[in-house]
Amino acid sequence: MEEIAFFFGALFALGGAIAVVAVKNPFYSVLALVVHLVFLAGLFLLLMAQFLAAALIVVYAGAVMVLYVFVAAYVGGIEEPKWDASPELRVIGPILAVALFIAISIAVLGSGLAALGTPGPEDVPSGFGTPEAVGLLMMEDFLIAFEAASLLLLIAAVAAIVLAGRRREDRKSATDDRKSATDDRKKLVKADEEINAAAAGKGEGAR
Repeated sequence: MEEIAFFFGALFALGGAIAVVAVKNPFYSVLALVVHLVFLAGLFLLLMAQFLAAALIVVYAGAVMVLYVFVAAYVGGIEEPKWDASPELRVIGPILAVALFIAISIAVLGSGLAALGTPGPEDVPSGFGTPEAVGLLMMEDFLIAFEAASLLLLIAAVAAIVLAGRRREDRKSATDDRKSATDDRKKLVKADEEINAAAAGKGEGAR
């Protein structure tokens, strides 16, 4: 039963991850990421990591996904295509993606093939995967990595707000330029009408 649950969860987790990068609409991409996180939480449950599974559902699939939706709506450009048109990235991007896939596949297959035929860990401590055990690891063994990750998330949030503000300013300046150009055209048309009216009046006076 565990094998069936593992392959079922892995299939949908991979499908959701592929849909995140394949879908152009950011809202659909966020929904695909939610599906990926839900099935990834199921895989963590199979590994007896209860805290990580709960964190994925409550924090990432809940609060963080709502934040992503608000950021996508705030930045705008929902209907714009998300593919970069530069020819350099069209060539370098697939090469880097294939290289990353090969590296991850070698690491996963290497550890997986080495574990084939083994019964698995039998001396798992009783508190493994609990919030207490994870908290001790984060605050003692991995404190620097934990703080670095939080700092990177803060920088990403501030950068998103700054970029959104600049984009709104650019849109406002473009709107003002179009409005001023429209006003100039109206003034020119009005001036031409006044000149034509004055010329017509002079012609009637001469008659």
